[in-house]
Amino acid sequence: MKHAIKLTLVLMTLSLSHCAKTKETSKESKSIMEVTTFNINDNVDPIAFKTRDQLIEKDFTSKQPGFIKRQSAIDENGAYVVIVYWESIANAEASMNKFMSDKSVADYAQMINGATMKMERYSMDKAFNANNSEFVEVMTFNLKPDTDLEKFDQLNQKVETDFTGKRDGFIQRLTGVNEKGKQAVAIYWTNKSTSDASLNGFMADPTAKEFMSKMDQSSMFMGRYESLPAHVSKKEKVIALLNSFNTGDQTPISYINSKKYIQHNLDVADGLAGFGEVMKNAPEGGFKANVVRAFEDGDYVFTHTEYDFFGPKAGFDIFKFENGLIVEHWDNLLAVQKPNPSGHTQFDGATKITDLDKTVVNKAKVKDFIEKILLNGEMDKITNYINPKKYVQHNPAVADGLEGFDEAMKYFAKNGLVMEYQKLHMVVGEGNFVLAVSEGKFGKGDPTAFYDLFRLENGLIVEHWDVITTIPPKSEWKNENGKF
Repeated sequence: MKHAIKLTLVLMTLSLSHCAKTKETSKESKSIMEVTTFNINDNVDPIAFKTRDQLIEKDFTSKQPGFIKRQSAIDENGAYVVIVYWESIANAEASMNKFMSDKSVADYAQMINGATMKMERYSMDKAFNANNSEFVEVMTFNLKPDTDLEKFDQLNQKVETDFTGKRDGFIQRLTGVNEKGKQAVAIYWTNKSTSDASLNGFMADPTAKEFMSKMDQSSMFMGRYESLPAHVSKKEKVIALLNSFNTGDQTPISYINSKKYIQHNLDVADGLAGFGEVMKNAPEGGFKANVVRAFEDGDYVFTHTEYDFFGPKAGFDIFKFENGLIVEHWDNLLAVQKPNPSGHTQFDGATKITDLDKTVVNKAKVKDFIEKILLNGEMDKITNYINPKKYVQHNPAVADGLEGFDEAMKYFAKNGLVMEYQKLHMVVGEGNFVLAVSEGKFGKGDPTAFYDLFRLENGLIVEHWDVITTIPPKSEWKNENGKF
């Protein structure tokens, strides 16, 4: 981490040294646009970064002399841009110098991957006036040698009057140049869909074609970013959907693909129609959901939730996304039980997500544990997976530690009961939390779905929550998708 901080500071210093030479290239410059692009470090939660970024604007940047506007945004690949408008280069440099020495923002700097950071400043032709924009396009480029600058400036403005300014959702287009003659264009739209629609027809427009022909294509950068406050991550969409049980807000329903929603809760019919039918049958006062833990793994989001769903329930849900919409859902629900012999409930315990850079390793560890220990019964290897000195158990009937696990197994054997894992169907994780979905038999041999959530530290399992539910006979299913 110290090396990452040093790298970030070195890059910032280089940028400052470079920008110190900057002179406003036009007396008619209306503002300075500072554009910083970067990725966040692998161990940083995007939601945590989003929250901290908003505070940086509120508590630091907006209070600096010459500040006009700050915007943070993210592209579809998770790359970030921060655009700040200043009254002058001197204001921008003073703010950066203060940022470098202010300890109150050091934690924010540590979130950024310094090796990916790039900062440039441009003298712009207009004052910023796009406060209602949720989407911005940023293009920077060098012109081809011997390009007539006066004619190019006229052509640049003609792009707006002949094409861009006529598109639905257009708010503002600003153009600028830096001290080396590099050009910049920033276009603000109401939202991503209006930008997409404009982009589709851009290259077919004669003025746009001529404009693009003047660029050195090897130098061109094009970034398309959704405003960070407006951007809703997959995890945030799922949390909003579950919280809609409490609020009655209908907006999160739009996060479900109305044409494709595959349901694996066997008590619910497929599609939005099945979801709607359940909601119609809600008891007086409706359903309630308290999302205790939420995780994101690529196209999947999984949650650990305390429900009031025809009675108090503990539940795990898994949602699959395609093109930003939910297209598939799995879950496992169990009535809330009394605290276990160690006093733990089905919900308490650690919630903080850490070790984001160890997600792949931790998922592999849990997969191996399920296959070697629970499927193949290689119990002599259990301490390779579970920390023998620290194992917090949230199963309602099992005490902490390996001793609690052993006692539970003895009880099952003595009473002719079984806990048999037969097939591992899915492993999803984020950082130190991993959820495994398995099929087998439980109790008197009933077909069963096992949902096991594990927390790992230093490569070993140290905490466990589960929901174990009997799979109903096929004659009772309300969809044909199966439990898994």
